[in-house]
Amino acid sequence: MIKDLTPYKINTTTSWILILLTVVVYYLFGYHVLRTNFNQVFVVYTLVFGLFLLLYYKSTLSTKTLLNVGILFRLVFMFSIPNLSDDFYRFLWDGRALFNGINPYLILPEKNPSLIQNGTQLYQGMGAANGSHYTCYPPLNQLAFTIPAIFSTSNLLISTVVMRVTLIASDILTAYYGTQILKELKLNTRKILLYFINPFAIIELTGNLHYEGMMLAFFSASLYYLLKNKNSKSAILFAGAILIKLIPLIFLPVLFKKLKWIKLIKYGSIVGLFIFLLFLPFLSTTLYQNFMSSIELYFQNFEFNASIYYIVREIGYHTKGYNIIKTVGKITPVLVIIFTLSISFFRKNNHYKVLFTTMLFVIVFYYSMSSIVHPWYIAIPLFLSLFTHYSFPLLWSYLIILSYSAYTSSSYQENLWMVGLEYTLLFTFLFYELYKNNKTKNA
Repeated sequence: MIKDLTPYKINTTTSWILILLTVVVYYLFGYHVLRTNFNQVFVVYTLVFGLFLLLYYKSTLSTKTLLNVGILFRLVFMFSIPNLSDDFYRFLWDGRALFNGINPYLILPEKNPSLIQNGTQLYQGMGAANGSHYTCYPPLNQLAFTIPAIFSTSNLLISTVVMRVTLIASDILTAYYGTQILKELKLNTRKILLYFINPFAIIELTGNLHYEGMMLAFFSASLYYLLKNKNSKSAILFAGAILIKLIPLIFLPVLFKKLKWIKLIKYGSIVGLFIFLLFLPFLSTTLYQNFMSSIELYFQNFEFNASIYYIVREIGYHTKGYNIIKTVGKITPVLVIIFTLSISFFRKNNHYKVLFTTMLFVIVFYYSMSSIVHPWYIAIPLFLSLFTHYSFPLLWSYLIILSYSAYTSSSYQENLWMVGLEYTLLFTFLFYELYKNNKTKNA
């Protein structure tokens, strides 16, 4: 981790002044900052991130106290409508459709805007880009989207409050299991604060209502029970994580060295069974086609905040004369699979600290090759980094704010200079840490 530059510590009184100031900044961020004003977004985020670093590295307040403060910070956003992302409108659409007995995998918001109460409002909120494709959110996530509809099928504020309560509860569970994992690995439990009071986690997951937080609650619990050799319980929770977001599927091969063939097959069978059981109520002749069309659209049409992909795309423009995203979108999954299998079979992942490091680099490789890296995706590498010797995801959780420079006007357009700055700084620090850790290992 980043070491203290001086032995100076902040006393209790000063710490609480910083906490109060942080609350004020979060209030400004949640209720007054506009996504289209990037200068405003960047300055306020930089300020609150600096306050977070002071609280983590310099405050004498206990970990327990700062965990409670982390809950306080989340509560500041309770009555705000997300101002950096419009995804939550689609979440509410899916949830209200399911609540009304409509299979969300079979309908398109743009073709059925009035199918549900206030559906037109939700469609206008999510935008044509979000409402023109079939939902790609797994069944357990769909059930989570339905919870707000139990309380209201028309009031936007009530719906967002209910969503926020479930996501705050999820983060609390993540903090609990993350702390237990740190104890098992004999690491400093204060490291959980690098996730729990990190402005990235608070703004992107609680503020902007992204369900990576709920996925991490299942994932962290699964990893804890894996450490305790309670494989069946771990597998069920692992399936729960996948049923919120598909991305944890990428980690299954990494468990090979830990579980070996027989146990891995059993583990995977439990995961597969629970995934099937949750998909079962939604099965129809067109579900697979609709679901996979959205996944294919994700890999072969969408572009945002990419790194290596943008370099490959530029090469494609010069050699082919057009955007080669569809070709790259077919090759990228193959490269990710090869990398994942290689690092799964040839690293000593039976050692837990190696296992977490392997998972970290699997997800970072995937995001490096991906054509789309939304800010909230960084939640997984940030969480995994807590159990490793690497802190570059902490830097990434700050640099990711540069991606919002794409929204400086109503016509979305990325600033590739900002994207280049983000990844230049990130990969420079990543390679520095690789060099430093390798040098320490060989010393």
